[in-house]
Amino acid sequence: MKNKSDILIYFKLFLTALFWGGTFIAGRIVTRDMGPFSAAFLRFTVAAAFLLLITWKVEGRLPLLSAKQFFIVFLLGMTGVFLYNTFFFKGLKIIDAGRAALIVAINPVFIALFSALLFKEKFTPRKLTGVILSLTGAVTVISRGRILEIFDTGLGLGEGFIIGCVASWVAYTLLGKSAMRELSPLLTVSYAAVIGGVALFLPACSEGLLRDLTHFSLASWVSIFYLGIFGTVVAFVWYYEGIKKIGAMKASQFINFVPVSAILLAFLILAEPVTPSLIIGGLFVTTGVYLANSPGKIPRQAR
Repeated sequence: MKNKSDILIYFKLFLTALFWGGTFIAGRIVTRDMGPFSAAFLRFTVAAAFLLLITWKVEGRLPLLSAKQFFIVFLLGMTGVFLYNTFFFKGLKIIDAGRAALIVAINPVFIALFSALLFKEKFTPRKLTGVILSLTGAVTVISRGRILEIFDTGLGLGEGFIIGCVASWVAYTLLGKSAMRELSPLLTVSYAAVIGGVALFLPACSEGLLRDLTHFSLASWVSIFYLGIFGTVVAFVWYYEGIKKIGAMKASQFINFVPVSAILLAFLILAEPVTPSLIIGGLFVTTGVYLANSPGKIPRQAR
């Protein structure tokens, strides 16, 4: 029987998945009112302020980085903040939140694949099966169930942007492995958020951010604060609490709930349709992610 602290962690991880699912709905709302650079800049202005305060409290200071550390954190800010969020908001301006969430859900599969290639992490037949299932599911979602037609018509622009999210997040995660050999996860993400936010400022201004700042709707401002506080700060802190308490493997399994919560919330809040191809593709993606990131057989003594 799990103790109360474990139950609390599991509950926080479930809420984290729900919050991350909600970012797709909030992002869809925001893109009705502002450009992708403006949305991303405002999100990370809010997130960076809170992350720096939390880092100051936890670390006791905001330490200076060496040249090598700064270079890696700079790359993290450009991949995981600047590029990811640019693709994220551009994609959500074009395609439904549920579809976007299912495409992004293949992130852990590519992370497992490139970790095996670059870091020689073990890649078992079980993981390979997971990769194949997830990719099949993603293609089903992208093609709306007409898989063979995708070779004739190619990817839609919205789907292409969301695949850009996947590529930038994989790069961010793999770079993070190097950064967190010397820096804490909280410090790494805080500094990356600041760097990415600064990089987004000029593109946001070119979209007319300063001119339009007072004209954004209340729904957009609520969504921005949701993205910055719940979708970034709270979710990140709780996710790493889970990793510390129950381990990365168990904590990461809750990511499987993200596309599920996104589809349900998109249906309830945005009235987006839940199509057969979305359901079938979602089942393939979720199963594949689980297989690609699960340890396989549980040793007898650990049962």
